[in-house]
Amino acid sequence: MEIRTVTTAGLSMDYFCFGSGEKILVILPGLSIQSVMGSAELIAQSYQDFAADYTIYVFDRRKDMPESYPVYEMARDTAQVMLALGLKDCYLFGASQGGMMALVIAIEYPELVRKMVLGSTSAHILDSQYTKLLGWAALAKAGDRKGLYLAFGKEIYPPEVYEQYRDALINAAETVTEEDLARFLVLVKGTEGFDVTKDLHRIHCPVMAIGVYEDAVLDSDATMEIAQELDARSDFKLYMYIGYGHAAFDTAPDYHARMLKFFGE
Repeated sequence: MEIRTVTTAGLSMDYFCFGSGEKILVILPGLSIQSVMGSAELIAQSYQDFAADYTIYVFDRRKDMPESYPVYEMARDTAQVMLALGLKDCYLFGASQGGMMALVIAIEYPELVRKMVLGSTSAHILDSQYTKLLGWAALAKAGDRKGLYLAFGKEIYPPEVYEQYRDALINAAETVTEEDLARFLVLVKGTEGFDVTKDLHRIHCPVMAIGVYEDAVLDSDATMEIAQELDARSDFKLYMYIGYGHAAFDTAPDYHARMLKFFGE
């Protein structure tokens, strides 16, 4: 999988692309300890059921992140890169922090988004939610790579999946660099104070919100609050999983089928 870089007047950003369909799907990953560019092959394999009908773009965060990098700026940078690549009228999927970015893009750049799926995300970050992220940040600041990966995995996966992946998480921790830790801290800090609740009415594209009742990171209420704001619209859909944890977008076997059905309607 070729990792490409797009450079605009103000930033550079890595991405990868796969699939051969006429429709464009943009995936915005969530907060990660290491860049998802290192998992490009696995992600492409995971989304093979989209590849015939969609050309899929997966974007990283910008290179050379500033020390202060709010989610709003992450979203605007991604929108600028999408414009630079000539992407518009896209199908957009944002997971967790990527879902927050997707909300901003749909609000501020409506021409870029045809339909949007939001996975385990929130329209605003409460103090209780940010405290969870600060626990991860403390491990990163201490340089505790193993502790960070295990804490991260334990919170986003259900217990049986966490135990299945535990050794892989420990192995991944051994590859974490100082640059990875610094990047992670910037991304955590960027989530603080995020709130687009009052702007959700500016979203004009069809939206599907997918949440999890046992979301130990953002809580199921985060998805339900988005639903409360958008539920009066006929083009809004909500689905809540039971038992799959925050990262249901990685673990629920029918997740992609739900996305494909919504995008195809």
